[in-house]
Amino acid sequence: MELINTFIERQDDILVAFREHIFLAGIAMLIAILIAVPLGIILTRFKKIAEVVIGITAIVQTIPSLALLGFMLPIFGIGTLPAVIALTLYALLPILRNTYTGITEVDPSLVDAGKGMGMTSLQILYMVELPMTLPILMAGIRTATVLTIGVAALATFIGAGGLGDLIIRGLNVSNNHLILTGAIPAALLALVFDYVLKKVENIVTPRGLKSK
Repeated sequence: MELINTFIERQDDILVAFREHIFLAGIAMLIAILIAVPLGIILTRFKKIAEVVIGITAIVQTIPSLALLGFMLPIFGIGTLPAVIALTLYALLPILRNTYTGITEVDPSLVDAGKGMGMTSLQILYMVELPMTLPILMAGIRTATVLTIGVAALATFIGAGGLGDLIIRGLNVSNNHLILTGAIPAALLALVFDYVLKKVENIVTPRGLKSK
């Protein structure tokens, strides 16, 4: 009952933080997709540099999230901008790697069949390779989304807001119920986004590739 009362008392704060959290994660994911998917496609055409580029994004993932946010401060100051940049960098690897892996693992006979039908490289990409890659690509996007929502809680340390504000307030006053007012919505947000993206994956995946 005390936890419920805390949610009721803090409902305005929770709503504001919830909107901030969605904004941070949503913008970062959109930018990451716009960067990583085209880059993954380009790397399939220049495989000699693919591992180097993917390795660089992997190195970014090894940097502790709080440290990466801290690196942004001297360059971009505090607020939303450095948080979005850091979250975008964290989201790149799963999307980039899955895009590259998905396209490179498309059955070569399908590509050859497309060439035999007179398709251009662009037509093969959009009509053969990308449709076949969608399940793997969407898996990368789902992974990146859950990861980004979790890391976004740390954006509070550089003044970007989000549900991390409530968690930090709870830690400062040793109030577990206040901590949960930030942690529970963040967890639910990750679950909801993952569920929605799973539905999107089912819609866009070609029927022949869907699991029985």
